[in-house]
Amino acid sequence: MTKEKRMEPPRLSLVPPSQDVNDNTPADEAGAELARGQSTNVAALPFADHREKLRVLEALLFAAAEPLDEAKLKGHLAEEEDIAGLLEELRAFYAGRGVNLVRVAGKWAFRTAEDLAYLLERFAVQERRLSRAALETLAIIAYHQPVTRAEIEEIRGVTTSVGTLDILLETGWIRLRGRRHAPGRPVTYGTTDAFLSHFGLESIKDLPGLSELRASGLLDGNLPPDFSVPEPSDVAALMPDELPLDAGEDEEGQDETSANLPDEDETDKS
Repeated sequence: MTKEKRMEPPRLSLVPPSQDVNDNTPADEAGAELARGQSTNVAALPFADHREKLRVLEALLFAAAEPLDEAKLKGHLAEEEDIAGLLEELRAFYAGRGVNLVRVAGKWAFRTAEDLAYLLERFAVQERRLSRAALETLAIIAYHQPVTRAEIEEIRGVTTSVGTLDILLETGWIRLRGRRHAPGRPVTYGTTDAFLSHFGLESIKDLPGLSELRASGLLDGNLPPDFSVPEPSDVAALMPDELPLDAGEDEEGQDETSANLPDEDETDKS
């Protein structure tokens, strides 16, 4: 009685679907390529290129000494790149980390997360503490710009010394905008991008409104019924009632607001 031969099923060699092997590639070479996780006809993955673009933006923003705008960042990538989309993706990635990517004054920068700011307080160096008069003047300029010195004094109800405005100009938070189209051609003042950057504002319109100021305790609860906080605006171009700085003063005489000004070292007086 002859022993019946047992049939064995054929053995199959499986190739992962992500690895394509050319029909003309020898079996031993193809096996070696698959073992190394490579293939002769697989192009570079798009994700790797996308990740490289994010790394470029991350490096530029980290090394920059000041916030960068999108135009400057785009100069390091291809012209057709969606720079705004890449920055938003990078901002979302850093949203829950100790360092956040934020937009200030229309530009982008890395900043310490707000809830961790207390950790850095002991390392902060305060070069100069602004006086109450300087802070009030800065607030008036921010909310009422463009504004002249006479208008600042009218709002504050006290005379503003030359030194107060000089200090604010030295900080770089305010600038000379132009001259008011009025007798004497008084100079008008406005805020700068450095002001927005220092206070973490994307635009001047992000300044707190009446309800926010009242909730923070910065305003007295017994305010007049008609009291309101102006909506701040910072138009780079001169307003219709402004002239360029080089327009000069009226030939008829000095601005009435420049008469009897206190010395530079004199403090604000009622």
